Amino acid sequence: MQTQPLRTLFLDAGGVLIDPNWDRVAEILRRHGVEADGPTLRAAEPHAKLRIDQPARVRITDDAARGFDLFHLVLERCGIALSSATDAALDDVHDYHARHNLWERVIDGTTEALDHLRTAGLVLVVVSNANGKLHALLDRLDLSRRFEVVVDSFVEGIEKPDPEIFRIALERSGADPATTLHAGDLYQIDVLGARSAGLRQALIDPAGLYPDADCARFADLSALASAVVECRI
Repeated sequence: MQTQPLRTLFLDAGGVLIDPNWDRVAEILRRHGVEADGPTLRAAEPHAKLRIDQPARVRITDDAARGFDLFHLVLERCGIALSSATDAALDDVHDYHARHNLWERVIDGTTEALDHLRTAGLVLVVVSNANGKLHALLDRLDLSRRFEVVVDSFVEGIEKPDPEIFRIALERSGADPATTLHAGDLYQIDVLGARSAGLRQALIDPAGLYPDADCARFADLSALASAVVECRI
């Protein structure tokens, strides 16, 4: 049976539109006497996320706990030993995140890709596990106006991979699951969550760490946007 053309695109925020500000994290670490630099931390992030994106870990944690795990695993990947200094630095990191949302670096090419999709007639929706600051963050980054609906898990009281959060987004956007694709950066949370809600799925995999994933994979949103507009997915 021929697949219907996509009409709606659900997008995760972190890892798809925006990344943590690793330069800010490095500056906080250095303030506490821990030598670190943003590019090295940034390069370690995909490998740390892969360790979090495991069935057993997802089952027993929530988004907040996985966020704490991420920073510890990034430091470990960079060979930075955990200590009282790193604990104090990460306390400051989490405090900043709670007040502002640390995922404040817009990934290169994001705004152009979103505008390309909108020009092609796609309805764009954010469906993200977040901390209640997502709407304000997207406003601050001048991304909100590119989306019809923004669904923040903290506000809804429900997180991916629970299919209910996708159903909320479908209802608010008036979308049909058969013509909706969700793209995210975590297989267990984004791909399997969207699949359980009857949506099509794609994985954003910039470091190529999911070669055996049973879904479409793209290096970034720009590559996904090109495939969607050209009807290759």
